[in-house]
Formats: sequence, C-alpha cells, structure tokens
Amino acid sequence: MTSYATQGFNLDDSGRRIVVDPVTRIEGHMRCEVNVDANNVIRNAVSTGTMWRGLEVILKGRDPRDAWAFVERICGVCTGCHALTSVRAVEDALGIKIPKNAHLIREMMAKTLQVHDHAVHFYHLHALDWVDVISALKADPKKTSELQQLVSPSHPLSSPGYFRDIQNRLKKFVESGQLGPFMNGYWGNKAYILPPEANLMAVTHYLEALDLQKEWVKVHTIFGGKNPHPNYLVGGVPCAINLDGNGAVGAPITMERLNFVKSRIDEMVEFTRNVYLPDVLAIGTLYKQAGWLHGGGLAATNVSDYGEYPKVNYDKSTDQLPGGAILNGNWDEILPVDPRDPEQIQEFVTHSWYKYADETKGLHPWDGVTEPHYALGAKAKGTKTRIDQIDESAKYSWIKAPRWRGHAMEVGPLSRYILAWAHAKQGNRYAQRPKEQLEHAAEMINRGFPKALGLPATDYTLKQMLPSTIGRTLARCLEAQYCAEMMVADHQELIANIKAGDMATANVEKWDPSTWPREARGVGLVAAPRGQLGHWIRIKDGRIENYQCVVPTTWNGSPRDAKGQIGAFEAALIGTPMANPEQPVEILRTLHSFDPCLACSTHVMSEDGRELTTVKVR
Repeated sequence: MTSYATQGFNLDDSGRRIVVDPVTRIEGHMRCEVNVDANNVIRNAVSTGTMWRGLEVILKGRDPRDAWAFVERICGVCTGCHALTSVRAVEDALGIKIPKNAHLIREMMAKTLQVHDHAVHFYHLHALDWVDVISALKADPKKTSELQQLVSPSHPLSSPGYFRDIQNRLKKFVESGQLGPFMNGYWGNKAYILPPEANLMAVTHYLEALDLQKEWVKVHTIFGGKNPHPNYLVGGVPCAINLDGNGAVGAPITMERLNFVKSRIDEMVEFTRNVYLPDVLAIGTLYKQAGWLHGGGLAATNVSDYGEYPKVNYDKSTDQLPGGAILNGNWDEILPVDPRDPEQIQEFVTHSWYKYADETKGLHPWDGVTEPHYALGAKAKGTKTRIDQIDESAKYSWIKAPRWRGHAMEVGPLSRYILAWAHAKQGNRYAQRPKEQLEHAAEMINRGFPKALGLPATDYTLKQMLPSTIGRTLARCLEAQYCAEMMVADHQELIANIKAGDMATANVEKWDPSTWPREARGVGLVAAPRGQLGHWIRIKDGRIENYQCVVPTTWNGSPRDAKGQIGAFEAALIGTPMANPEQPVEILRTLHSFDPCLACSTHVMSEDGRELTTVKVR
C-alpha cells in the first residue's frame, strides 16, 4: 500500500493488473499499468516514461544564444514553445528587454501554437477516445445535418449532402481494410455512448481540422521562417519589418504578409467558435449525462501555473491567464509561485532512473543534475528490455518528479482556467474573460445543450464538473478560443505600433558576449499547450554551465516522490471504472486529456541499454 498523503487516499496494488504499452496518439514513449478490482475499477496506477534523451547534457558548454535551436527540437508538436522559453531565460539572465513589436509577434506565434496544438490534440489525438468511427457508417446524414445545425448553426458546412459525401468516403476507407489512423481502435466498446450521427459529425470535423491546421501554422513561417521549429532570436525576433516590401519568401514583413496573418487568425476564431467548442460541449454533455465525470479526482485538487499572456510587456500583473498555485481544491486561496525560489520548485528522483548524491532531497533546477541510472527494482517482472511489470517501490520512469513546496501538482489548461476563475473572483479584471468562458460553458453543458439534445437538464457546479477528464478537455478548448480572440487584439496593436513609426524587432545592445557579466543565471517561463514550462540557465564565462528544462509532462507524468506522492497521470486514473479492461479506452481517455508529451519530459538508448555513441563537444 502506498499512501497519497496529501489526499488521505490509499492506493491498492492488489487485483488484476492491466498494461498499456505503448500509450499511443501522444508525442514520445509512455507505458501505463493499472490494478483493477473485482468490479473493474482502477485502484492503483503506475505511469512510466520509457525513453531518455539528455538534452540538458548536450547544452553544457555551448553558446547561450544558440540554446533555443537545440531545445526547440525537444518536441515537434509544441513547436516553438521551448525556443521562446529558452530566449526568455537568456534574456532574463543578461537583462535584455525586447522591443514592443517583438513582444507582439512572439505573442501571436505562441497563441497560434496554442490554437493549433489544442485543435490537433482534440480532433486527431483525443477525439477517438470519445468517438466511435465505425458507428458513423450507421448515421443518417439528414439527422447529422440537423444535429450540426442544432449545436452549431453558424457553421456553413452542414448540408445532408455534405455529410453523405463524408460518410461515403469513410465507407470506402473502412472497406479497403486500410484504416490508417483509425486502426486498432476499440470500436464497439460499451464505453462509447455517442449516437451514430454525433460520431459522423465528429469524424467530419476531424477531416476539416486536418485541412485547416496546415494553414494556421503559416503564421510561424511568416514570422519565424518555417514550421516546424520556427526561428527565434535572443533580444527579439529574426524578422524585419518593411511595409513597402514585396513580401517574397525571406523578405521583411510587409502589409501583405500581415494581412495574410490576419486571415489565418480569423479562421482560427471562426473554427474554435463554430466547430471546436460546440463539438466539445455536445460530446461533454452526452458523456456527463451518462455519468462520465471521471479522471479528475486526486489530480485536479492541486494546480499551478506561472501565468502568461501579459497585456503589457514585462508586466506580470497584466497576465490574461494569471498564475499561482491552489492546494487541496481551495479555489478561494491563490498562493504565489516563484520559480526562482529553491524552496518552492524542486525535482526528486527517488523513483526516476537518475542519480543524485542524496535522493531523499530534491534539487532546484538551477542546481539540477541529469545523470541517468537505469535499473529495475527487485519486484519488477521481465527483463531490462522487455518489462512485464514495473516495480513502483523502486525506480520506474525516465521522468523526474517536480514538486511545488513539496506538493504534487497538475498543470495545463485546466489548471490555468481554475486559477483564472479564482483570480477573477478576487477582482483581477484581466482574468474576467476566461471566467466568463467557463461559466458559459458550464451553463451550456448543464442546461443549454441537454435541452437542445432533448435530454433532461442537470446542475453541476464548476467545482464538480471541471476537475475531470471532460473538464480538462473543455478547458483546453476554451483556451484555444481565448488565444484566437486575443490574437485579434495583438494584430491590431502591432499594426498601430508600426504605423506610428516603430519598426524595431530586436534589441542587440547585449549581443556581444564581452558585454555580459562573468556569471549570470536566468529563468524563462511560458504557458505551453500542456502546462507551465520553465527553462533555467546558468552562464559562466560566456558559456552554458547548467541548463534544466522542467516541462508540463514532467509535472503531470511524474512518478512517486520521496514521500510516496503520486503524479497527476497516476492520480487521475484512480477510481475510474472500466467497461472492458481488455479494451482500456478509459485509460487512454483520461491520459490523453492531459495531451502527454513524453519527448519533452524524458529528456536515446538502444533496446539492450548499450551505449550508442559518444559525442565530444569542443
């Protein structure tokens, strides 16, 4: 028995063990094991990050101005957020202030990523946990059209003929026997409860989102030269502004290019408002009516975020998604979070495949150590390269265990929206918009959509509904809509600033290392799609002395710590009933609601553990 002390909850590691390895439709490599009781309810969960990359080690001795290009390759899904965090860390260390144009361009790049990442997550990585693709073949296209017009009357693609064409395409796809991304789904499982018409509508929007997402990322190619992995610059952004230019590839930003960006922003606003949000509300309503408010529980009571999207550059008090920490579900008390404080943020490796001199203590990222130490516990079953069962009493993951003041925390859009709601209740006007979004969404799920769908209305408070898998998915959607709307204002402000005569996009006063202090340290913070992201850097004699990334999935996917506290992935699974443990769609449903990114959190090794290569850095 392992105690989750802060929640007074005991984990039962008896009963039947179910293994999901690998967990698919995520970035990176992940394994999950759960114990279910006689009623097929999950009583214990063990989440494992199964790869190591060592990017912090690779960065030692390098030029800090180049760090963004390395860490950006941590992940190709949340592309750009690590680069932005990195340049912010270096700028913080060296005292560099970026121009207003650079701030606004970075904001639009970051928010474009949020909209793109959240939409791709829901439709292409998470929707199939709720939507039975094969069931869509049984749908009546006319009734699907009526459902579409009921839940989203503003969406122009809603005719019966349109849905019939999509259904015929899907039928040919299924009959070919080559299901591609729909292969190996648990189609027909009782855990799927949507009617065929809702399934056809969702699959149709899956295809629409697939087409649109490749257009939205062109914002990154305008400002950053390419996607994935757009270019960034310590001191600002790499693009120059010349409204009289011709807009050719590689040329400065012109009015034509800025108008192109505005068109993409308008598309994001329209899609999130008319398709993404109505789909999440409709699916959430139907599953909530069926009693599926699982996947929150222990996880969503402790939440944190650094805060993001300042209305005024360098002024954290104007953050439009303000940060802080909430413990034990007390939404009335917001605790301040200081990422510089060694007493607040520490990483533990008690159950991680790393080595510290004293593993009873955690390390602040500025003093972080990334030394791999792979060894299976005595109770593990199988071999080092073919594990049948993890020993959770020993080391069992390549993910470290970060803690805030000793507490396991959940991070992500759900955390940000809980914090924003709490801030707004305390009078923070910059948090008012997300609070209004949340309350409207709750009203729609409780009364609006049940009535539209012919279901009895129910009344759940936000505190009951939001801390759940459905709530986590809803918060991600609301954040996408909010970011799209904020970009409209960012774009207007950028145009106004340029027309006022300000063309500056970079501050290069401290570009030369001879202007730097001999030693410096800094921290960069970003509200990444999956949650709070921090990079900590120490610079000595113009080179990186230490670099540590503590990423959202490190927080959420952490193993147990020295006190036996479990991470958010593991905690969210506890108490979840399963319709058929042989088809563990409920496990995937809850894990995918976090949008895990193991490539970020596990920071490569061969199958048998042998050394692949040695890299010598000059």
